[in-house]
Amino acid sequence: MSDPDRPAWWTNAVVYQVYPRSFADSTGTGTGDLAGITAKLDYIAELGVDVIWLSPVHQSPQFDNGYDISDYRRIDSLFGSDEDFDELLEGIHARGMKLIMDLVVNHTSSEHEAFRKSSRSRDNEERNTYWWRDPRPGFDPGEPGAEPNNWGSHFGGSAWTYDPGTKQYYLHLFTPQQPDLNWENPRVREGVHAVMNWWIDRGVDGFRMDVINFISKDPALPDGVVEPGGVWGDGAPYFTSGPRIHEFLQEMRRAVFTNRTGDYLTVGETPGATVDEALLFTDPHRGELDMVFQFEHVSLDQSPGNKWDYRQLDLRDLKTSWNRWQRGLAATGWNSLYLGNHDQPRQVSRFGDDATFRYESATLLATLLHLHRGTPYIYQGEELGMTSAGFTSIDQYRDVESLNFYADALSRGSSPEAALTALAAMSRDNARTPMQWSSEANAGFTSGTPWIPVNENFRNINAEADLASERSVYRYYQKLIRLRHESAVVSLGDFHLLDPEHPTLYAFRRGRGDQQFLVECNVSGEAMELPSNLGSGELILGNYADPGDPHWLRPWEARILDISTYEFG
Repeated sequence: MSDPDRPAWWTNAVVYQVYPRSFADSTGTGTGDLAGITAKLDYIAELGVDVIWLSPVHQSPQFDNGYDISDYRRIDSLFGSDEDFDELLEGIHARGMKLIMDLVVNHTSSEHEAFRKSSRSRDNEERNTYWWRDPRPGFDPGEPGAEPNNWGSHFGGSAWTYDPGTKQYYLHLFTPQQPDLNWENPRVREGVHAVMNWWIDRGVDGFRMDVINFISKDPALPDGVVEPGGVWGDGAPYFTSGPRIHEFLQEMRRAVFTNRTGDYLTVGETPGATVDEALLFTDPHRGELDMVFQFEHVSLDQSPGNKWDYRQLDLRDLKTSWNRWQRGLAATGWNSLYLGNHDQPRQVSRFGDDATFRYESATLLATLLHLHRGTPYIYQGEELGMTSAGFTSIDQYRDVESLNFYADALSRGSSPEAALTALAAMSRDNARTPMQWSSEANAGFTSGTPWIPVNENFRNINAEADLASERSVYRYYQKLIRLRHESAVVSLGDFHLLDPEHPTLYAFRRGRGDQQFLVECNVSGEAMELPSNLGSGELILGNYADPGDPHWLRPWEARILDISTYEFG
């Protein structure tokens, strides 16, 4: 492993996330596959990224699109064969990029052989591989209220499912088809380490670890607080960054990476993590994770605990949040930089203007993200300014979380129109529509029927059109990535937020040694006069064709200025 006292290779790297079922279909099945990804590697490599993160391609019943794994060592035939995977990996390495796999080990599929064995009896060797509990005292098994505690699932309903065969309940923080592994059991941890070593030996370069800070639960499994008007308790205090989480992660690091040489990457998805917890997770001297995915900034436009109650983002809240993380991890630790991924709506629709100023707002958001300290992540299609799905019927949705929400909302008296409005804003399917390669049928994604409808705007928004355009989002991303690769100011420089209370101006300085950059972004559709202490400098990169007036920013204009030789007011 790398020297913890020297900047790691990934401090100036950029990661590109591929969601396989929606990227490129080589066989006409309507679902993206490994061979389709391989055929598009030149497109990804030309962007300039260093790492590809591949969402799950393991064997799975696909109840949650692969985040329910039934065999960790097999490629699901939906995506191709072992040979297809090896060819993809070889192609990635041949182009100088790395591959990280999704590691989904908070839970397995209910079709995993270990869970099948676990559910056969109370005394079999796999029983303690999962969380099994008796009904709540005073209740008969299976009756309402008999669940071992009051925790709610992230996907709706109780976090417990009753098994009539053994008359106990099992825990699942997500769907009933995703039972949680019991990491208190040493055999579970050893099994996870063995799987990780198996993939590293095969040639992968690391892992993005799904909800990894959920793996340690308080063994007492206490009831959670029920919010006013709620049904289920909030169990998060008892499973988010739980009592043994650091022990488990340090043990994992030793078992998989300590005796290896090579440039590996471990990224932990850590919902609910605080800055202080992230410092512990990513301090290189502790030997846990290289960087975290935290969720604070993508929760600012919704009411607490309810992602479906969408509220327009107040830019000042985003500045406050990002500033806290920039300052908190400045001396030690590392953060992932993202606004969109397979679990979030398209960023240009959510935070920008995907109609009148789609190019400008897409490139502005990219500028904001890539000029912060941390490792930027690009979700497929983001580099084209792809927009949210625009679905108008529940029949168009595929995501289990979205379908559960819709059914639950209607059962509580919501109108279909109100439920669909919430889905249009926040559904995960907004980012899961097929990659838009061309204006041909099905956006050039497949010759068959797509597993989920293609966004209707594909004829205007697609890779072929964008790359031929004078206002190419893709080409702008290339420039941002090149700047990060070439400038230590971007990768390692200090961060200083400016005008934190301005409602539409996002401005900050980055500095390292004698070099200083100023980033100015007008996060609005109206022209803006800059404060008197801003505007001077040598333009490095901007998202308008001409430099414009240095004292004004045009709608959704972003500028990066070198102010090293300028006096700063």
